[in-house]
Amino acid sequence: MSELVTSIPTKVDFDKIREDFPVLSQQVNGHPLVYLDNGASSQMPAMVADRLDHYHRYEHANVHRGIHTLSQKATDAYELTRKKVQEFINARHVDEIVYTTGTTDSINLVAHSFGTKFFEEGDEIILSQMEHHANIVPWQMIAERTGAVIKVIPVDDTGELDMEAYKSLLSSKTKMVAVIHVSNALGTVNPVKEITDLAHEQNAKVLIDGAQSVPHQPVDVQDIGCDFFAFSAHKMCGPTGFGILYGKKELLDQMPPYRGGGDMIDKVSFEETTYNVTPFRFEAGTPPISAGIGLSTAIDYLNKIGMDQIAAREHEIVSYAYNKLQKIDGLRFIGDSENRASVISFVFDDIHASDMGTLLDKRGIAVRTGHHCAQPTLRRFNVPATTRASFSFYNTKDDADRLVDGIEYVKTFFD
Repeated sequence: MSELVTSIPTKVDFDKIREDFPVLSQQVNGHPLVYLDNGASSQMPAMVADRLDHYHRYEHANVHRGIHTLSQKATDAYELTRKKVQEFINARHVDEIVYTTGTTDSINLVAHSFGTKFFEEGDEIILSQMEHHANIVPWQMIAERTGAVIKVIPVDDTGELDMEAYKSLLSSKTKMVAVIHVSNALGTVNPVKEITDLAHEQNAKVLIDGAQSVPHQPVDVQDIGCDFFAFSAHKMCGPTGFGILYGKKELLDQMPPYRGGGDMIDKVSFEETTYNVTPFRFEAGTPPISAGIGLSTAIDYLNKIGMDQIAAREHEIVSYAYNKLQKIDGLRFIGDSENRASVISFVFDDIHASDMGTLLDKRGIAVRTGHHCAQPTLRRFNVPATTRASFSFYNTKDDADRLVDGIEYVKTFFD
């Protein structure tokens, strides 16, 4: 692993920032908590939890169409999130921000709406070997329905995409390229701008799964050039049950609604229904209002720290942890890309990942074990499961040291 960042700007006191997260002050099994499961869900700062509580106590009402004061206040707060997301990822228009229930829902929306309208028999969808199941199964479903064919970009031994193989897969038959920005199982950061540029040369559209990138680094969808970009609130200090689909407006305007019901309509009769404008045509039913408002506050929180500083901090901590872990006898990394983000996955030949996770928890260390909803990725490396330590900006070098000590403790049970 190459040296990432050796120092960070001094204006942010990251040790002080830990005080914003009450959960980090607790003990688990008699030990101070070390939370290294941020790839599954980040923790929520107190100001986000307080904002949710304030909405539920003083602003709770349904959004849109209400003329009374509470409904107007809730609607204004809920729609403010759309503007903040637009600015956070640098979308061109606020109408390019579609509210969903999360990354999985966002990908399903594109697969079933765009795919239903534009895919034909023999068209090709390119995925990668490192995709999360959420960026595999929806495309399989729509391929079965339309007769489209899925092609797969292979992954090399370091956990990076084989870009020459990708170039060879592209053709005039390619209609969609859907790839993960940062692998949740390997930590690899993919060259999404290059992937997008190459796809566009064949007039293919590109969807990026940004669930593991948006919380950890600045993202500019216009710079990437992608047609769609999906991510979740709960991985970026926000609530669960809420997510974002960015889509180029000219594409969203051509796509049929994904779900039917209230709020996504213009006029309804038993003879005909006409649909609302983008993005509301994709937002049927009463939404998770408080979660949407919570994401707004989470963005405020991240912006106050600065995504550049967050990226620098995490690179420093991950590099420190990696260098410590590679000195442990018997530990083998799964995915060893030089282009690494916040995830480190590893195995021991004589210690099952579930045993590792269980015994680390006895020491107050929270990691994720299993296939990480990325079975094809782990199959590529001939392992059934890994232990995954995933970091956030509120983690410390002491957390990394505790992880190393915890692993050495686990090893004593299997010597």
